Amino acid sequence: MKNESEQAIAVFGAEGLQTAALVRSRIRKGLWTSHTSGLADEHVQGNLVILPKAQADDFLLYCQRNPKPCPVLAVSNPGDRSLPTLGADIDIATDVPRYRVWRDGELVNEPTDITALWRDDLVSFVIGCSFSFEQALMEAGLTLRHVEQGRNVAMFRTNIPTQPAGPFSGPLVVTMRPLRASAVIRAVQITSRFPNVHGAPVHIGDPSLIGIADLARPDYGDAVDVMPDELPVFWACGVTPQAAIQQARPAFCITHAPGAMLITDLLNHQLASF
Repeated sequence: MKNESEQAIAVFGAEGLQTAALVRSRIRKGLWTSHTSGLADEHVQGNLVILPKAQADDFLLYCQRNPKPCPVLAVSNPGDRSLPTLGADIDIATDVPRYRVWRDGELVNEPTDITALWRDDLVSFVIGCSFSFEQALMEAGLTLRHVEQGRNVAMFRTNIPTQPAGPFSGPLVVTMRPLRASAVIRAVQITSRFPNVHGAPVHIGDPSLIGIADLARPDYGDAVDVMPDELPVFWACGVTPQAAIQQARPAFCITHAPGAMLITDLLNHQLASF
């Protein structure tokens, strides 16, 4: 059986893996329905939240009050499926590999196309994703185990509360990457340059201090081993809004499935602050 790296090359071709528009076109045709880590890795990827206009203002305020996990890259006009600041040909109803559909805070479906669900009052939010700083980490020589193993990054709900806005509240969700102690300072320096995609880590070391009981059992994504000479390093995660949506229980909402992101035409280095 092919691993996901081999499957990706089969779908996109080795050169196509680096081309955002080509990757989106294959996703649009339903040829790729898995996580997007490692695809078009020079390009900015985004988390997705789609809400009716009636809840959109409160959600935007929630993002503004929680910029670490919810850095907003773009907001659509109501009913508009395009996001021209992120890519000329983006169709938000077809260009994410897998969506999640929520009704009254309950997950009811995970389709690969939401065209049939689209409404004229829907507003799309694209939120920065830590996949965007992974390229910078790897260019600096840091090994990322989930990328190395072709897995989705591990994500955990914490005991750290976010700042509420309207009905939206809930715990901070984090991603975890194990790094040797000698690499941690470098990782902090590098990711600090990317505040629009979560920036520096929020916690390093003992996971129990932020309410994580078992690193082998992530709430989302895939577990990876933490070696004896490594520290778990935690960054704020754009899946945080999904936890807030579960608490707010809006009548209708659509998000991306964890790890299955929107790939934009923006380049990661364009988000670097210096």
